[in-house]
Amino acid sequence: MVSEEILRTHLQELRRGTVVVASLVALRHPDYGYALLQRLAAHGFPVDANTLYPLLRRLEEQGLLTSEWNTEESRPRKFYRTSEEGEGVLRRLLDDLAAVQISVAGLIEGVDR
Repeated sequence: MVSEEILRTHLQELRRGTVVVASLVALRHPDYGYALLQRLAAHGFPVDANTLYPLLRRLEEQGLLTSEWNTEESRPRKFYRTSEEGEGVLRRLLDDLAAVQISVAGLIEGVDR
């Protein structure tokens, strides 16, 4: 029987790559970090804040996200949004994800390519 630690490690690896896709999809509508954490978790992508915030900064540095500060509320919050370039990358990632799903389904069903 596989240990819980081994399973947890592989599940973490599987989700790590999909968090970028999920974040780019979710941030088609502007949101701030904590709200994004909650939204991702509600949709089956539990992410630790120590993972998400560096990811948001990296995606912003890569030009895949834009951000602006909202200072109208009692606490200033940085809102992120998927950029035009981020949309292009997202489309490619979603296409590749769909291709991976088809490939895995083919393996499960025993279909030769």
